[in-house]
Amino acid sequence: MFQNTVRPGAFGLLALLSACATQPIGPTVQVMPAAGKPFDKFAQEEEGCKSYAQAQIAGAVDNANRNAVGGALLTTALGAGAGALVGGGGGAREGTAAGAVAGGGVATDMSANSQGTIQQRYDVAYSQCMYAKGNQVPGMEQAAAPEAPPPQAAAPVYVAPRFDPALVAAIQRELARIGLLAGTPDGAYGPRTRAAIVDYERTRALPADGIPSQSLLEDLQKS
Repeated sequence: MFQNTVRPGAFGLLALLSACATQPIGPTVQVMPAAGKPFDKFAQEEEGCKSYAQAQIAGAVDNANRNAVGGALLTTALGAGAGALVGGGGGAREGTAAGAVAGGGVATDMSANSQGTIQQRYDVAYSQCMYAKGNQVPGMEQAAAPEAPPPQAAAPVYVAPRFDPALVAAIQRELARIGLLAGTPDGAYGPRTRAAIVDYERTRALPADGIPSQSLLEDLQKS
């Protein structure tokens, strides 16, 4: 009688002890290094992310085991109470044994569920950490790098057209003679000379292109 009563209770206790939730030993997701990343760098990031994931589940295992033990003890107590109501002291012993077996099953189920939740939380934290460091995480596609804006065209640089310096100098002398250009004629065509030519062409109702030419010189000489 004694053996038949104790063995089921012992079995329930062993089931309870073997069902305890444990800390995850590592992630269950397979992460690959980012393209071109040295493996040593990847391994260093992985260790850091494992530590980060462990920190995110701190205390979860202890809470899960406390809940499992509480559920098992409650089931055992309920079994003993039900046995006592039915069969007195002998019924209480049998009820306790049955309750212990049931309690072990309750603890096993609770611990299994908690273990899965803890592992999932660990994997999520680990994956987020590795993804943030640019590594390839299943189901988490890396956003494409934004395209570089097209290079802006450089502002055009004004290059003065090349004209016969002797012709330009002769035109400059005529423009200075009629008061449209100040300074000594040097044969260099620039913005000041062009502006003076344009002013003259406008006064003569000529096409105002500012370009020195032989016909322009001859017209100036007639002025």
